[in-house]
Amino acid sequence: MELKFGAVSPYARKVMVVAHEAGVAHRIRLTPVNTREEPQAILPVNPLGKIPALILDDGTAIYDSPVICEYLDAEFGGHRLLAASGAERWRTLTRAALADGALDAGLLVRWERLRPAELRSSDWIATQLGKIYAALDRLESEVETFGPLDLGLVGVGCALGYLPLRVPEIAERARWPRLFGWFDAIGTRPSFSKTAPVL
Repeated sequence: MELKFGAVSPYARKVMVVAHEAGVAHRIRLTPVNTREEPQAILPVNPLGKIPALILDDGTAIYDSPVICEYLDAEFGGHRLLAASGAERWRTLTRAALADGALDAGLLVRWERLRPAELRSSDWIATQLGKIYAALDRLESEVETFGPLDLGLVGVGCALGYLPLRVPEIAERARWPRLFGWFDAIGTRPSFSKTAPVL
């Protein structure tokens, strides 16, 4: 299999964490893609021009990270990270969506701040920061309910690994001590330590 990815992408990291957990990381060839500078490298695979995208051995492409993670867990991981049905499945997917939403807001903040100063919207940045804070506040209140690693917690871990790198406000951990304590502990797990982003 081949994964088209970005080196710092938290969405690609989610895929690789799941691949390690499912024992198939060694079967995935990593192909870095800069979607802005070389769109032709991703558009034939994903017409949205987004990464990550996984090309299966038969040439089929699946995207993006939620679909790839579920595929790897179902096909190789025995549904260990996402129950095939029932209430646990929906709780896991809801937490995964919360983590992805926080990441989406973080990316919007980063891209807005990269615009020329005269074009930036402070209101837009504040709105997105509010979403990140609300998501992390919710997760902070739920830390005691975190169980064994699942797809939702993979997403939470990857969000916490990325947001402080790109959104300086999140680098101050004092507001979320239990959440970042959990993150520090999960970061020692091989699937996380082997996929840590390098700027």
